[in-house]
Amino acid sequence: MQLGWTMKSTRAWLLLSMIVAAGCASAEPVESASAELRGSSTSTSTPIIVPLSAKSGSSLTGTAVLTEEPSGGVRVVIDVAGIAPGEHGAHVHQNGDCSSPDAMSAGDHFTPQRHPHGLPPTEPRHIGDFGNLVVGEDGRGRLEIVAPHASLRADDPCSFVDRAIVIHAHRDDGGQPSGNAGARVGCGVIRSADYGAGGFTRVLARNASSVR
Repeated sequence: MQLGWTMKSTRAWLLLSMIVAAGCASAEPVESASAELRGSSTSTSTPIIVPLSAKSGSSLTGTAVLTEEPSGGVRVVIDVAGIAPGEHGAHVHQNGDCSSPDAMSAGDHFTPQRHPHGLPPTEPRHIGDFGNLVVGEDGRGRLEIVAPHASLRADDPCSFVDRAIVIHAHRDDGGQPSGNAGARVGCGVIRSADYGAGGFTRVLARNASSVR
């Protein structure tokens, strides 16, 4: 009896993994590496604005704006101020939870396709691997990129909704498993417009059932 339950569980896990991978792969990639990093300014969805909160004792302020692209994928524009000059890793993390002082509540990188970590435009990589945000001597920086396999649809296993954007203290060097970018100095939860109508329940359910 135990053997039968184990075999059923294994089959269910494999089926779920295949569904998630197929769902993420359905988004059309951008045409080139340069398009991924810059892309077109045209979009079709209402932007989601994500306030970024300071974490790990930092003085970071900022926002991220996410918009679905007409050809597939999500355009992400991150603006920050108040952190050290240089490069800072930026990623989407699994949990829509920035409640802890060090942002560790956001969990690991969001990777429904179970790809290795990487720097854009390298493929395959985690769906929310944005590379590095460059901050100038004035403490301000901007990163704009298109995540070609992501969406903002609540029913999509590759959706960024109810996940978290995390900014790190150091440069993402592309190393495994998550880029060696150090402390989490900024964090913001990506909320959909309908978050107030049962959104908290959806966050808990997705965080409990997601493939890591």
